[in-house]
Amino acid sequence: MKVNYLFPNRYKRIGWFILIPSAIIGLVSLFYEYEPSFLDFNVPAIFVDDLFKDKQLFGMVQNNILNEIFGILIIISALLVAFSKEKLEDEYISKIRLESLVWAVYVNYGILLFAFIFIFDFSFLWVMIFNMFTVLLFFVLRFNWQISKLEKSAGYEE
Repeated sequence: MKVNYLFPNRYKRIGWFILIPSAIIGLVSLFYEYEPSFLDFNVPAIFVDDLFKDKQLFGMVQNNILNEIFGILIIISALLVAFSKEKLEDEYISKIRLESLVWAVYVNYGILLFAFIFIFDFSFLWVMIFNMFTVLLFFVLRFNWQISKLEKSAGYEE
């Protein structure tokens, strides 16, 4: 089956190589609030609070870009892992890929609905921050779990 929207298989290994250390180091630096001073820069910003006021909408702010670096690395590497072809990409793998993506979206939005009802204030902001990454991570986890189950079954040969 010809699938045009997937990356070549070799990108999956590159994605895993970047995703695992980025996620671990990113979470550790986030929880321990580690921000090295050499990553402090003046960066362009949009001031959303001033959107409907007569104040400056665009400007520069002093920001440590460590979180942005790890966020970008996690998103790009998770996309590479999630949307790289398998060595044998057939219709059944495509079916598993689609079902895993639908499942990941359902679970992600179920958690988001739960958060809307039961989590408030600054804690809700943390939920929203992690929610940016969970669709991809849920998809990667479920898809790879389904593929490993398929490979262990007796009727499947590569």
